[in-house]
Amino acid sequence: MSPLETTAVVLALAYIALAMRQSRLCWVAAIISAAIYIAIFTEVKLYMEAGLQLVYIAMAIVGWIFWGKDDSDEALAVTTRPLQFHLIAIAGISIAAACTGFLLSHFTDAARPYVDSTTTVAAIVCTWMVTRKILENWLYWLVINCVSVWLFMDRGLDLTSGLFVLYALLSVVGYFTWRRSLLQQI
Repeated sequence: MSPLETTAVVLALAYIALAMRQSRLCWVAAIISAAIYIAIFTEVKLYMEAGLQLVYIAMAIVGWIFWGKDDSDEALAVTTRPLQFHLIAIAGISIAAACTGFLLSHFTDAARPYVDSTTTVAAIVCTWMVTRKILENWLYWLVINCVSVWLFMDRGLDLTSGLFVLYALLSVVGYFTWRRSLLQQI
């Protein structure tokens, strides 16, 4: 547990707390946390997770733009998607994760290439859902976070693993918070 990992975890917690409240400031915390995690994940040979942080930074910029101003008529509303959308998303995640896992397992010294690929690809899709305020993103995060707990424990990132336990719990809270917001919009 390093001071760098501690800082990244604190900022990651700030991100999720602010995202649950639908505050645009969540994206600032996300950018700084992701930048720190690039170094951490590279050091423990989780290359897909390190690369994911670059995507998080780009998505944070997109999220900042799409979410508009907090508490204004310009703010993006929470939405939901039909089952077909999610079946296509899950199929796409599965195919992309299998391909990147294969490449990592054959061409790098990556640790846990298929698990790393699956959580990474799913997180990219899920982060896009957050930028669009799609309610079901929280259900995807619940699964991703639970798998990530094991992945980070396996790599000796105990504090980050603990963060993902908390993320899993907060995914449930986030879902019901956003669901309440969606129902109030109707």
